[in-house]
Amino acid sequence: MSTRKLILSAIACALVIIVAGGAKIFQMSRDTITVEVFALGTERTLADMTVTVETVSQNADATIAHVTMVGVKGADATEGWRLLAGGTVLSPIALPVGTLGVPCATTTVDVVTSCDMAFPASEGSVTVAYLRAGLQSQWSRQ
Repeated sequence: MSTRKLILSAIACALVIIVAGGAKIFQMSRDTITVEVFALGTERTLADMTVTVETVSQNADATIAHVTMVGVKGADATEGWRLLAGGTVLSPIALPVGTLGVPCATTTVDVVTSCDMAFPASEGSVTVAYLRAGLQSQWSRQ
């Protein structure tokens, strides 16, 4: 094959890639993404875990989410929980000393674990999220 044919083949391939990329960008720009935020008390099943955020309270020391979980034996109950407050994603912390509540430990398959998930103190509207197996659910006061 001559050099001229190789160059023309490379240019043809580049044009095909550019057209395909442009089509994909156009397709993505037309996609609508919806995020469903559930009311407190709504039960959600993500993969093998069923979770509910029952209540959320805020004080000067922490933001506390009372949650229930069931479905997996021995899973770390704090793993996967996040709090969105003021445009920042926060991870769980230990329950502050003197705070009434049951710290989250591990989950079971058939007995509902009910505990209190603590996050750093926050103000305003907050959303509690749980992520598991590539799935996510979010709860907020509505």
